[in-house]
Amino acid sequence: MDSVFSIIFLGQPLWMWFGFLGVVVLLLAFDLGVLHRGSRAIGIRESLGLSGFYIVLGLAFGGFVWAELGRQSGIEYLTGFVVEKSLAIDNVFVIAMIFSYFAIPREYQHRVLFWGILGVIVLRAIMIGFGATLVAEYAWILYLFAAFLIVTGVKMLWTGVEESVDLSQNRLLKFLRRRLRVTDELHGEHFIVRLPDPKTGRTLTYTTPLFLALIFIEVADVIFAVDSIPAIFAITTDPYIVYTSNIFAILGLRALYFALAAVLHRFAYLKQALAILLVFIGSKIFVADMMGWAKFPAEWSLAVTFAILAAGVVYSLWRTRGSAAGSASG
Repeated sequence: MDSVFSIIFLGQPLWMWFGFLGVVVLLLAFDLGVLHRGSRAIGIRESLGLSGFYIVLGLAFGGFVWAELGRQSGIEYLTGFVVEKSLAIDNVFVIAMIFSYFAIPREYQHRVLFWGILGVIVLRAIMIGFGATLVAEYAWILYLFAAFLIVTGVKMLWTGVEESVDLSQNRLLKFLRRRLRVTDELHGEHFIVRLPDPKTGRTLTYTTPLFLALIFIEVADVIFAVDSIPAIFAITTDPYIVYTSNIFAILGLRALYFALAAVLHRFAYLKQALAILLVFIGSKIFVADMMGWAKFPAEWSLAVTFAILAAGVVYSLWRTRGSAAGSASG
């Protein structure tokens, strides 16, 4: 197919990039234009159903990657998909804290998450493109990524229960309140409103707490990307696999948020499993180098990833079974 769509961009033909972006645009349009045209609270059943749909779609896209790019790429996509979705669970804790601080009702939370995903698509593209350029020019960067993941994993493993963060003392929040006119209360689902100035009566532009929540969620995603992007580059250096697995995992997790936020306490020990996973992902680059392999076998990487995460989930559910019983009886 001799056309502009056959041009290779970041390792893959343009038609594959446009095909992926077309699927994402259709999903977002269907989500906002059909499923959630009005502001309403999303129930647990709907959240689980929508999340299941995104998981099936993400896995189906993995089948497309397998068919087009081969078995190795297909396994690397699946591994990246699982790793990114697992690491992003930590982000759910932060999102729940942000919504709680700004007192965002459940019926408006989906709107913030929807527009937040648009920012994620752009920001992740920039970060992954920059990372891919560095790795292509300087192969030793992968060893820095690996060392960073090991250090981060060890730090996470030995960190105790995190203390609650007081967002009122956050520097970013103080900066935004100095630079922006922020209303004291929400104005429906609006991020920006036009209101009369109490002193002059002139109509001015104000931002609402909903807009501040959106900014904080975007910043939180950038912070979490500092862990997740090196992790997936340690799995594969193909920018197409890195980006597509990232976006499909995040799309599904945002859908799952409304169900997961209600049972976060049941995953109390998942963070330790994620810490071990980061150490493993970082270590396998050095192991492959010591063993003289071109790359750590993709099948082994996927199997170990599943085993670590399954152990973390099962152990968490077992240790917190009392709290589940207590909630049920209450």
